Amino acid sequence: MKPIKEQRSSYDHILKYTGLLGGIQGLGIAVSLVRNKLVAVLLGPEGMGLISLFNSTIKLISDSTNLGISVSSVRNLSEAYEKGDEDKLRRQVLVARSWGLLTALAGVLIFMLAGPLLNKGTFSWGDHTMHYILLSPVVGMMAITGVEMAILKSTGKLGSLAMISIYNMIASLVISIPLFYLYGMSGIVPSIVLFTFVQMITTLAYSYRLFPLKFSFRRDILGEGLGMVWLGIAFVAAGIFGSGADFIIRSYLNNVASLEMVGFYNTGYMITMVYGGMVFTAMESDFFPRLSAVNSDVTACNQTVNRQIEVSLLLVSPMLVALIVGLPILIPLLFSGRFLPVVPLVQLMVLALYFRAVKLPISYLTLAKGDSRSFLLLEAVYSIMIVPAVIVAFNTWGLIGTGVAIVGAGLLDAVIIFVYCSLRYRYRVTREVVSYLLAQIPIGIVAYIMTLLLDGIAYWLVGVLLTMVSTVFTFIILKQKTSLWNKLTQRFHQKKE
Repeated sequence: MKPIKEQRSSYDHILKYTGLLGGIQGLGIAVSLVRNKLVAVLLGPEGMGLISLFNSTIKLISDSTNLGISVSSVRNLSEAYEKGDEDKLRRQVLVARSWGLLTALAGVLIFMLAGPLLNKGTFSWGDHTMHYILLSPVVGMMAITGVEMAILKSTGKLGSLAMISIYNMIASLVISIPLFYLYGMSGIVPSIVLFTFVQMITTLAYSYRLFPLKFSFRRDILGEGLGMVWLGIAFVAAGIFGSGADFIIRSYLNNVASLEMVGFYNTGYMITMVYGGMVFTAMESDFFPRLSAVNSDVTACNQTVNRQIEVSLLLVSPMLVALIVGLPILIPLLFSGRFLPVVPLVQLMVLALYFRAVKLPISYLTLAKGDSRSFLLLEAVYSIMIVPAVIVAFNTWGLIGTGVAIVGAGLLDAVIIFVYCSLRYRYRVTREVVSYLLAQIPIGIVAYIMTLLLDGIAYWLVGVLLTMVSTVFTFIILKQKTSLWNKLTQRFHQKKE
């Protein structure tokens, strides 16, 4: 068993960087609060729905053409960095960048050629082919940015990643709002292109300080990346399943219901998966490289996964309870009063984030071990489940039915991933994880039930009480597990002296 000091150090690291990157996302929420409020006022649900359709299409093409290099390269880069092999690390950077540039060029070309087909499959009104052609450079820029981000993650440059996130948040506000104000919905396409360009340039500015720009298309360089590409292809296939499922759902709502309904659905998805999931940002930026570095050690893998689940679950739970309770106020603030019909949907969808906090760290085992088939299988199973579930539930219960489908599919997916990884990788959950689940999830469920039964002062009193209970539980456990609280109190006393 590792010494207590070493265990604390591990928990301290997870909490520190989960808190840092989650905090950056919190800042992003503050910026997004202003941005989305203005966008909702300027464009309304229809404009939000159009942005959603463009972005989901871009993601579909990007996931289909980038060969997953931004994810699969992390495994090789992290192993080289962990061993301190400078020459191997530089060579892996060269391999990743060379493949990344090839996928960027291919992505732009494919998007341009697919414009007419995408227009027919997405819209039942108007001709948006030219919009898709103008958006094609976005796919290439995203591929380049993804590789450079992978380099920064694998070499532990989390401070640089944090600064990049801050700059991008500011850019999203400065670029989009003036365009929407001046040109309305006509400003959507240029805002997406300009923001993606700024995002790419900002990332390159940090990455190239570490490794000067260099590409090579020699056969030995490209051949060395084939293992990474095969893993990436599985990631691409999984991305196609995921983006395709999202694309089908949004297109279905657009054709069967309305663009406004797509806007409502996108609002719920944005709040739960983007805002509510801000703690999970640390998964890919910090956790995945650490897990990749110990991928051959079963005990170390289990310990790394379980500790990440513990910290993520403890940090996110009070936020989820507060989100469920505060949505009647937050929705008009984040968007506008026209979006109030989405409140019951989002309050239900938030429950799915409890399952996400558990399943995400476990699911990264497939990528860390380079098991492309297992990764693809698990992703495909979820995508195959969610589409018919949302369609049937929407036809049965309307908008709230999509929330029922997402929560149900999330729970079933978490169970499938746990069972599969237990059998294949000998993953074992700890008693601590189980106890934290049994403590925090019932609080969230009670909070949701409370939104159905109470109103007025009773609603807010019970809601605040539940949020406090979840927060106190998290504080007590983290104080026991980490030394960060002691460090903070020591600094406070030193300042007083």
